[in-house]
Amino acid sequence: MALPAHDDVPAGIVPDPIATVRELPRAGTRLRDVIAALDARYDPALAEDWDAVGLVCGDPDDDVVRRVVFAVDPTAAVVDEAIELGADLLVTHHPLLLTPVHGVPADDPKGRIVHRLIRAGIGLFVAHTNADRAAGHGVNDALAAVLGVGGVSPLEPVAAPQTDTLVVFAPVADSDRLVDALSAAGAGVIGDYTHCAWQTDGTGTFIPGEDTNPAIGSRGTLEHVPETRLEMVVHRDQRDEVLRALHRWHPYEDPGYAIFENSATPSRAGLGRVGRLAAPLTLRQFAERVAEVLPVTAGGVRVAGDPDRLVRTVAVCGGSGGGLLGAAAAAGADVLLTADLGHHFASESQEASGPALCEVAHYASEWPWLSVAADVLHRDLGGMVDTVVSERRTDPWTWHVGQAERAADTAG
Repeated sequence: MALPAHDDVPAGIVPDPIATVRELPRAGTRLRDVIAALDARYDPALAEDWDAVGLVCGDPDDDVVRRVVFAVDPTAAVVDEAIELGADLLVTHHPLLLTPVHGVPADDPKGRIVHRLIRAGIGLFVAHTNADRAAGHGVNDALAAVLGVGGVSPLEPVAAPQTDTLVVFAPVADSDRLVDALSAAGAGVIGDYTHCAWQTDGTGTFIPGEDTNPAIGSRGTLEHVPETRLEMVVHRDQRDEVLRALHRWHPYEDPGYAIFENSATPSRAGLGRVGRLAAPLTLRQFAERVAEVLPVTAGGVRVAGDPDRLVRTVAVCGGSGGGLLGAAAAAGADVLLTADLGHHFASESQEASGPALCEVAHYASEWPWLSVAADVLHRDLGGMVDTVVSERRTDPWTWHVGQAERAADTAG
């Protein structure tokens, strides 16, 4: 049976039914699931105490998310774009309500944005300083990567979470089920990996007492049981929950286990990043690379330092990172790239023998994170949602008067 012709298809040509199916909207998922995925990558515990991260508006249980738009700033223009794109959720780096407010009336600029989002059925979620510090997929890793800086580590690491190692013995046939149960309670998390466990098989022996109710064996009889020695890392603040899961799911009446406290380990999370270029560049060449890979802004790229200085080790900090100059110098950085540097800061830094400075717009320094976060969320949710990076440039500076020739004269 022939399919009916579409208005935009020439007569006699049948539309491709497969192509039509591919255009169907994605199933989507609950807003609560999207929030959980974002929090897993950008832990709210990494945020500064003064910050305002997380869900700003939206119903976690009732709202279904099919399309997410990522932007640096929650401006009116970005909200227009989100509405045009049919978004269900807007994720921004900068908070809308960073300072305390007593209301969000529609005649207030920020209140107007809240009202427009709610009327359009769009939620708003913020990942700010927690995204700055996040390891692997945060703002600073994204900035370093787009500049070709590899082998990075934090300039200002956060303290690694305190962990224990849980050692428990279980029948071989029950070990995988026990790993799943303990993982669901929070055990076995190492970085971005879950269900991490070490399993070795051997023989366990025991004699059940007269008042026991053994799952295996008989009272008063020595038993030899094929067992697995299972070891999993447990964050110390999750110890109680993991032990409750252990007692609930372990087949033995009295499971044999031990907990060993681990020494502190370096964390990959923290502010800023420092790493090395694949090949050295002059400071001028490095600045040209910065201008090429970051968004064009009215302020462009400003540099303090000898243009012919060789750059091998690079320190970066998305946003206002001048406070990390000392850490960058201690790490042996040849240049610190960041935003929002003041006159006196730049002047005094160049009187010392530390890194050169490369300043870009605040917006531009955080822009590379958008595509990284969008891709990660899309993959973490198994492709259940579409993710889109905003095309709106939200740098507040919109134009400048060029002084290139005069600047060249003064530099010479």
